[in-house]
Amino acid sequence: QVQLVETGGGLVQAGGSLRLSCTASIRTFATYAMGWFRQAPGKEREYVGAISWSGLRTSYADSGKGRFTLSKDGPKNTMYLQMNSLKPEDTAVYYCAAVWTSTDWAIPGGPYEYWGQGTQVTVSS
Repeated sequence: QVQLVETGGGLVQAGGSLRLSCTASIRTFATYAMGWFRQAPGKEREYVGAISWSGLRTSYADSGKGRFTLSKDGPKNTMYLQMNSLKPEDTAVYYCAAVWTSTDWAIPGGPYEYWGQGTQVTVSS
């Protein structure tokens, strides 16, 4: 059973930064591609970014390019989403996701097999 736990959400002023973490209970973490998604109230879930199993390849939605950075720490079974220059429109519940893959490619948009419970990010103006 794969479990993903997101942490690091909170309240931040516009222009500030947050780092979200997603820790996975995966024995073979290195063979999982992972991604971040978010869902704001009244809106559909949207893709934020993706990272390949090696961490060498990343992909970002236009909304986060230049501001968001994904990374992985294999020994810690953890993926990070560093968010800088946050805007009020970044306010949402952020979810991490994972899928086993045989190729070292980021998987923008999915499909993903496993999902975390989400962490709230609120950016005040």
